[in-house]
Amino acid sequence: MLVKILLIVAALVGLFAIFVATRPSEFQVTRSTAMAVSPSVVFPLVNHLREWESWSPWENLDSEMQRTFEGPPAGEGAVYAWVGNSQVGEGRMTIEESRPNELIRMRLEFFKPMAGVSQVEFTFLPVNEQTEVTWNMRGENNFVGKAMCLFMDMDKMCGSQFETGLAQLKARAESVSANGFPKSQT
Repeated sequence: MLVKILLIVAALVGLFAIFVATRPSEFQVTRSTAMAVSPSVVFPLVNHLREWESWSPWENLDSEMQRTFEGPPAGEGAVYAWVGNSQVGEGRMTIEESRPNELIRMRLEFFKPMAGVSQVEFTFLPVNEQTEVTWNMRGENNFVGKAMCLFMDMDKMCGSQFETGLAQLKARAESVSANGFPKSQT
């Protein structure tokens, strides 16, 4: 009887592993919002990595998060690394491409709680008197990531954070526009 139970459990584990292996490895999360500012106002708030503290949805999840910055303060080569609690983990983002008022492309590396690399892209599209800001993240899941995505929806999980971040970025950009952007950040 015990042998039959073990064989059934082994078969179920095998079937689960086969099912997970057939799941798509790629993921993508995209959110957009319109802001009543020009691209020249909102772009620096993303391009200057120290500005993320004023709008990123993860910045307030750990009051003791340790942040380090390397390279130039903005644009290609700028690096922002963090070490925090279980909600923010540990990671690093590096701006790989920066086209003023159009595009910022980053490499996002997570070390904890789960290692992974994603590509992040912000685009800034002028539409009438507003700017359509799009935040996109894409990457690939390994076997463990594919298994986790059976129980967690990456789009819902990260998408809600992107929505919060874009709302906070919009509030910050529109406030900066009303008050004037600090000369050191332009």
